[in-house]
Amino acid sequence: MSFNTFGKIFRFTTWGESHGPAIGVVVDGCPPKINLSEKDIQTELNKRRPGQSKFVTQRKEKDLVHILSGVFEGRTTGTPISLIIYNEDAKSRDYETIKDKFRPGHADFTYFKKYGIRDYRGGGRQSARETASRVAAGAVAKIVLKTLLGRSFSIIGGVTQIGPLMIDHNNWDDKQINKNNFFCPDKTSVATWEEFLLDIRKQGNSCGAVIELRAKGIPVGLGAPIYSKLDQDIASALMSINAVKGVNIGAGMNAAALTGDKNSDEIKSSKGKIKFRTNNAGGILGGISSGQDIVASFAVKPTSSILMARETINTKGKNTKISVRGRHDPCVGIRAVPIGEAMLACVLLDHYLMHRAQCG
Repeated sequence: MSFNTFGKIFRFTTWGESHGPAIGVVVDGCPPKINLSEKDIQTELNKRRPGQSKFVTQRKEKDLVHILSGVFEGRTTGTPISLIIYNEDAKSRDYETIKDKFRPGHADFTYFKKYGIRDYRGGGRQSARETASRVAAGAVAKIVLKTLLGRSFSIIGGVTQIGPLMIDHNNWDDKQINKNNFFCPDKTSVATWEEFLLDIRKQGNSCGAVIELRAKGIPVGLGAPIYSKLDQDIASALMSINAVKGVNIGAGMNAAALTGDKNSDEIKSSKGKIKFRTNNAGGILGGISSGQDIVASFAVKPTSSILMARETINTKGKNTKISVRGRHDPCVGIRAVPIGEAMLACVLLDHYLMHRAQCG
């Protein structure tokens, strides 16, 4: 399988399958002499780890990361950083009854048609289990960015919509995100979401979600004006996440409903500092960061593995029905928050290093 590597200067390659012995990632292009420990990476992995509430898959994985190379005496050496995470709770027997059937809405069908073979155990390489490796790579990127950009830098994500239920953006509070099971920045939405998801779960069904990411402390000048626009690469990174079907940068598609005077972010200078009145552009103008917060959001479709019976075909092309047992997220978008943060961090670091290489 090709295309398992992401990035240009700061690059990572993920490997492994959902029910294999382990998954992992090789991070290349990391600057040397950056303080890095397994504990630093584990903090991010714990946000994504399954089995933490009744609203996510009950697969029990500790997701403990081990650094195999690229770090000496607590600092990066500039050589490839190899990270491994062992799988501990794979139950392949849950998939025996559907190994010859294609789950509607899932990549089973296209994967099999492309390669002529598929690992049906948890989806193999198609599984969202692969994203743990991305989160590990993103943890490295976050630490490097914090070292290079200082305390002003941060990336935070939150779920802004579950199913049809949206938050009130006026209630956004960063401190609330880690105080509930949904990464929800609006505490007034939590109870409603809980009731809605419990009902979805009882039905044996699933729902989608929207996640918003905000990166602060980003300098002006990251990105290129034509074929490596910062927003282009952010969109590519977020679209590469399993089950993502749409990406917005700033106002995104909503900008089509605005007039020019409402959409354009007016600029003024005050006491030697440049300020923007609004941020419909999401911190990116002409593919280059403006110094404002980078704001991006992405939509995650409902989980394809559901208990409800659905019509499908088998590997021989014959009509059949399928009902997926096992442990699955009623809303896979919830655990996509740390994954989105990780991918955004990797893009920002990659562009920071490219900018520094060209412009000093």
